[in-house]
Amino acid sequence: MPDDPAQWHVFDYEGFEIHVQPQLKPTPEHAAPGKADRYVYIGHVCRPGANAEIPGEAVHFHADGEDAYKSAQDAVDDARHIGKSIVDGTHPDLSVLPLVSHQHHPG
Repeated sequence: MPDDPAQWHVFDYEGFEIHVQPQLKPTPEHAAPGKADRYVYIGHVCRPGANAEIPGEAVHFHADGEDAYKSAQDAVDDARHIGKSIVDGTHPDLSVLPLVSHQHHPG
């Protein structure tokens, strides 16, 4: 099922991997019933083979609180764009420089 929110999508870009997972946005209790599902995303950028759970191995990002998408694919597409901006150095707040500077080089 292509809109499965539990699935991670991985994109190779400029020597990094962009990992994106769309998620259903929680619907507030006061929201009108029958409102279409809205999606958000979580993601991270890392070097291939890195463990994103280890601090310093990945740059994590997620949808802003006001963001919502009509489909999981829309969320993935926007997240991929954000991931590319992090790698390219055009994102206003996040950068892959810590990943590059913390590379462990053998002695």
